[in-house]
Amino acid sequence: MKLDSLIEKATQYGEKTVAVAAAEDSEVLEAVAEALKRNMANFLLFGDKEKIFQILNHHHSEVVKSEKIKIIHTNSLGASAELAVKAVKLNEANVLMKGNVPTATLLKAVLNKEFGLRSGKVLSHVAVFEVSGYNRFTIVTDAGMNIAPSLEQKVEITNNAVQIARKIGIETPLVAPLAAVEVINPEMQASVDAAILTQMNRRGQIKNCIVDGPLALDNAVSAIAAEHKGIKSEVAGRADILLVPTIEVGNALYKSLIYFANAKVGALIAGAKAPIVLTSRADTAESKLYSLALAICSAN
Repeated sequence: MKLDSLIEKATQYGEKTVAVAAAEDSEVLEAVAEALKRNMANFLLFGDKEKIFQILNHHHSEVVKSEKIKIIHTNSLGASAELAVKAVKLNEANVLMKGNVPTATLLKAVLNKEFGLRSGKVLSHVAVFEVSGYNRFTIVTDAGMNIAPSLEQKVEITNNAVQIARKIGIETPLVAPLAAVEVINPEMQASVDAAILTQMNRRGQIKNCIVDGPLALDNAVSAIAAEHKGIKSEVAGRADILLVPTIEVGNALYKSLIYFANAKVGALIAGAKAPIVLTSRADTAESKLYSLALAICSAN
């Protein structure tokens, strides 16, 4: 599976609108310009109007006069975040995107009780990787939001990832709750939680997917490794979703895939009333474009 297929898919849903908070960022605007060229979405750009025009005129003059972008001037990063969130809340936009604004500032607006995008669910980071040599997407969760999720939080993190997987065409995703071993060890909480999640899935408490764990990473993604260990499982060697036990594991796995495996990635925050594209400054414009495509597909 190729992430480019998500870009194509994103253009088929009719016109969606993306609200960008603090859009005065060259790589964010590069992704916006590319999305406009591919007719992926309309954009509401909140931020310093002069700086946004300056970046667009210098690097992307062909989209400056596009009817698909509207620039709304704001005097502060906080105001940019609030107005972008309100646009989504009022259904003026379908997707929220982080620009040159601190994550904490944007999430403060997202979680505002009066005008935010709370849904009552756990917010979680869902990353969809295209890894060379694999014929399927590899979805990693949660590498960016929940530090040491409880069992209850892991249920919601799983549900969020399953929902995103189904939006991009994986009808019944295979979920591997990761641990250091593939047996239950009462002294290793990750293995205990994985076993409970598996049983909850079998009892119908976690739906629309197949969960089996605990599985170590090698057994989750390699059929050969699973066979060597004698593991018989619908998920082993074929996992679509890798559910990590802590943010440190997720963060290391995420960055390993990018820097060691040269994987491509699109990511978002799920669990709010609309998808949130919360990319980091280190992410490339290509990654931001894939994240936009993923969010637009998920917003459908």
